[in-house]
Amino acid sequence: MTIDEIIHLLGQEYGIPQWRERTDPLSELIGAILSQNTSDVNSKRAFERLASTFGSWDRVVEASPDQIAEAIGCGGLSRIKAPRIKAILEGILESRSSLDLGFLRELPLPEAKAWLRALPGVGPKTVGCVLLFALGKAVLPVDTHVYRVSRRLGLIDSRVTPEQAHQLLEEIVPPEAVYQFHLNMLAHGRRICKAQRPLCDKCVLGEGCPTNPIGKA
Repeated sequence: MTIDEIIHLLGQEYGIPQWRERTDPLSELIGAILSQNTSDVNSKRAFERLASTFGSWDRVVEASPDQIAEAIGCGGLSRIKAPRIKAILEGILESRSSLDLGFLRELPLPEAKAWLRALPGVGPKTVGCVLLFALGKAVLPVDTHVYRVSRRLGLIDSRVTPEQAHQLLEEIVPPEAVYQFHLNMLAHGRRICKAQRPLCDKCVLGEGCPTNPIGKA
């Protein structure tokens, strides 16, 4: 099954989402840090609590790690994420003398990726979230669902790490389809191609999936 067929079939099943700016780049960056190793519900609560406690990112960067950790405690791993958030904000200020990340929109894509990766604790998934969701760049975040479904479909080898998967999948997904591919693979992983007991008999990709026990690989 080709990548175009996968994109087409998932589009028929889940629709073709049109890109819209989700939030500003810095809020997306902090939200991505808070989402690491926790549920969407808890990370959203932590973000909202952080925003309501301090009111602005300028006030967050002035706070101590303990104060930040107290605000985001409901999201889990607060003692790890709090100093990371403070270090990221301090790093941005040191580099740019401002917390505005809008300049990334004008940078060539490799430079924008490299700038974000230079921040402490920022990996390819976080980079992808910032550039795709806040700036509309064709950068693919590979979360656990996208990674799992891609491996089962044979788009990437089983030995490929999540970090390696970002570049490999970006090389085969057409840039104009990155947003659609990410959201629909995410939906498919949550609803059908689950980690435990995938619903292979209901899978729109079943006939072309090499790991579907009831399909025709």
